[in-house]
Amino acid sequence: MRVALGLSYEGGGYEGWQSQPSGNTVQDQLEKALSSFSNEPIRTMCAGRTDAGVHALMQVVHFDTGAERPEGAWVRGPNSLLPRGIAVQWARHMSADFHCRSQALGRRYAYVLLESPVRPSVEAGRVGWVFRPLNRAAMEQAAALLIGEHDFSSFRAAQCQSHTPVKTLRRIQISQRGAYWRFEFEANAFLHHMVRNLMGCLIQVGQGMRSAASMSEVLAARDRDAAAPTFSPDGLYFLGPVYEERWGLPTRSPAYDWLP
Repeated sequence: MRVALGLSYEGGGYEGWQSQPSGNTVQDQLEKALSSFSNEPIRTMCAGRTDAGVHALMQVVHFDTGAERPEGAWVRGPNSLLPRGIAVQWARHMSADFHCRSQALGRRYAYVLLESPVRPSVEAGRVGWVFRPLNRAAMEQAAALLIGEHDFSSFRAAQCQSHTPVKTLRRIQISQRGAYWRFEFEANAFLHHMVRNLMGCLIQVGQGMRSAASMSEVLAARDRDAAAPTFSPDGLYFLGPVYEERWGLPTRSPAYDWLP
């Protein structure tokens, strides 16, 4: 039986999604809980690996198991065994041809940023931070230059394992509520650190450190040194993958209503 899960987690205390020898990753914690609940070893596949400190509102995973459980049990059982900051949101029995990664049509991220003279406190680790004012119009002009199919080598981490730096960035939406900014990104796929590197450049544009037009030059350079330093992971949230409707999977979790 193939099972798909929607998973939310606070990534601050973990070394990212992917399993590590330390065992201190989201994948390690999930597989430990699933294996205990099903009484058999469980290995999972995820829709999009997240780095250390990055959060997820709806990571989608799938796994194969011989254990027969109702869908609701795959939510309640693992959640009783998972650490406080990780929770299964939903479970679905899937056909064997479903693959959470290869059949994702796109992926979505949000970055939440605090603009304030004072650093975060109660929201520390859950938002990025800048103390200089940001110019929304300039950032939107720069973002518009990134939309479409491009070689994003300038925004690619050296350790990226993607076969190609060419990705299609479909949408960047910038909004503000009080002192908090929300940057939402959607693409067919993302390179390692791509969103955090894009954020670094957009923030420099917003603070007047580089022009909006310079974003085209950064893209054309195809050189990581042409872009801004990688921004903090604290405010980055994986919103989840996008699938065809035929799979019948949820498109959001309750945490969407909480995130600014």
